[in-house]
Amino acid sequence: MVYWQRQLHILRYSRNRMGSEFLRPDRFRRLPINRTGPKVQIAFRADFVFPAPMIPKEILEREFFMEKIFKLKENGTTVRTEIVAGLTTFMTMAYIIALNPNLLTGFGAEGQNLWNGVFLATCIASAIAMFCMAFLANKPFCLAPGMGLNSFFAIVVANIAGITGMSYVDSFQSALVIILVEGIIFIILSILNIREKIVDAIPLGVRLGIAPAIGLMLMNIGFGSNAGVYSETGGPFFVMRDFFGALTPSVAQTTMGSGYSTMVLQVATMFIGLFAIVILAKKGVKGAVLAGMLVASVIYWAGAAMLGQNPFASLATASFVPPFGDMMSTTLFKFNFQGFLQVGWFTAITLIITFCMIDMFDTIGTLVGTASRAGMVDKDGNMPKMKEALLSDALGTVAGACTGTSTVTTFVESASGVEAGGRTGLTALTCGVIFLACIFIAPIAAIIPAAATSAALIYVGVLMLMGLKNVKFDDLDQMVPVSLMLIGMPVSSSIGHAIGLGLISYTIIKVFTGKAKEVSLLTYVISALFLLKFFLIV
Repeated sequence: MVYWQRQLHILRYSRNRMGSEFLRPDRFRRLPINRTGPKVQIAFRADFVFPAPMIPKEILEREFFMEKIFKLKENGTTVRTEIVAGLTTFMTMAYIIALNPNLLTGFGAEGQNLWNGVFLATCIASAIAMFCMAFLANKPFCLAPGMGLNSFFAIVVANIAGITGMSYVDSFQSALVIILVEGIIFIILSILNIREKIVDAIPLGVRLGIAPAIGLMLMNIGFGSNAGVYSETGGPFFVMRDFFGALTPSVAQTTMGSGYSTMVLQVATMFIGLFAIVILAKKGVKGAVLAGMLVASVIYWAGAAMLGQNPFASLATASFVPPFGDMMSTTLFKFNFQGFLQVGWFTAITLIITFCMIDMFDTIGTLVGTASRAGMVDKDGNMPKMKEALLSDALGTVAGACTGTSTVTTFVESASGVEAGGRTGLTALTCGVIFLACIFIAPIAAIIPAAATSAALIYVGVLMLMGLKNVKFDDLDQMVPVSLMLIGMPVSSSIGHAIGLGLISYTIIKVFTGKAKEVSLLTYVISALFLLKFFLIV
């Protein structure tokens, strides 16, 4: 067989004959190589003296940088796959860029300056957290201000304003102290391995149910609350509740008014995107999730144009200049310690504990569930570098407090990037870079239709349900906690609360069936804390 020999660096020549000129393929003759014989005969031009096979250090460093940092081959992935995975994750969680400042500022009711500050804080804090995840843990998990936690933060801000009589902005800056303290506590707990021990305290039976429960929650988000429609009759109207839940199409049309046609477009976009992803995935196409989302986006944009809508109208008035001045005046390192102390020590401690518990188990649940789906856990369900991943999450929370946003946590949408092939920190790095770029290009990210992201969330949710095959259905010790998590997570929209229900039920069953010794001391403590949180603290 005839080959062109291109592996210049494997040829061995005398180093003292090295020249500044490199070997070029055009200098080679066609070389017959006997691959089955004991020797390989290589013929080359007699009038050319080959230099030593040394490649400059700069080229080697450039070529192997990604491999050295992220160990791509060891994790069975490539640079291209990781970048596609990072982009896929970004597209599924890009909604947080605008939604987070909307929730924390009452959709801009508390002033454009505060909205701009929170917007920049969301992009910057998320990017910092993902850079930490990339370089400390080398994991493909992406982080941003957590949904649920940001809504709770907004409620806390409003309550502080009611208790103290301060303005919303002053109360907002007081509440940032809670996030700062929470982040510092998590850093200490992570360094001391306490958070990792808490992860180990979660029984295997409960761990097995986390990924499928997250899958149901993703499907619930995709079908239930991700793509909403507004009209003159009200809103938001959602796909599962208001379209498929309507008695007849005429009832749905009457309820939604002029928004009915848009709802039909949302439904069509969602399912076309979903089936596109499934078909591409079954054909083995890499980046199927991202490709399906792009197909869905094009369908939506075309449909909107046919309905007389301009899906790109927001770009006409969009500003691409980051409002750094607003951030510096409202959120950047704006901690109101004096205002925070006005709420009282008991209330302050209660709020900190509540934030810590919700964030801790949301993060643990997301890491364990997503890692399980990606095959990143051992036979006991433990993920390597869990400590570094938890530390990255804690550092992200501190960054969020300093820049001016609520708790930064690992996003469950990371599962979409993992499904796209992401296995290393390069996925998180890619997503983080795009988040940082959104300081300038946020209006472009905003034109991604919600229905397209719903398709990806539903698909990933279905895949995560496959984890149920590892659950022993004839073992009530496992099935009861898993069943409670399966219903608790999508209904409450809280990973942490669902894990709490699973741990409490697991502990009670073991105690009252004579197996109390099988439950670790830390599991008892965590179960008791959740009982206090459910019935006394909140």
